[in-house]
Amino acid sequence: MKINVIGEPISQQEIDAYTEYGRKKYSDKEITEMTVKTDGDFVDLKFDFADIPFDRIRRITGYLVGTLDRFNNGKRAEEHDRIKHTV
Repeated sequence: MKINVIGEPISQQEIDAYTEYGRKKYSDKEITEMTVKTDGDFVDLKFDFADIPFDRIRRITGYLVGTLDRFNNGKRAEEHDRIKHTV
């Protein structure tokens, strides 16, 4: 994880505490970068996260599918023959 400190310098112990706080708060995400912005007694924390891959799901011929690999030949032909609209 990349750590940026902006403003007044802070101790490594304080940085470790902020890192632990972020890992607990966002335990379901991977933190790639943390920015600590100090202003006197105030501290702003900004966390950047890794991208989460997802599978595209489409509604094709009445079915919600991610890929066409499980379609039989009839459904594949039906999908091939349908009119595709663009935006």
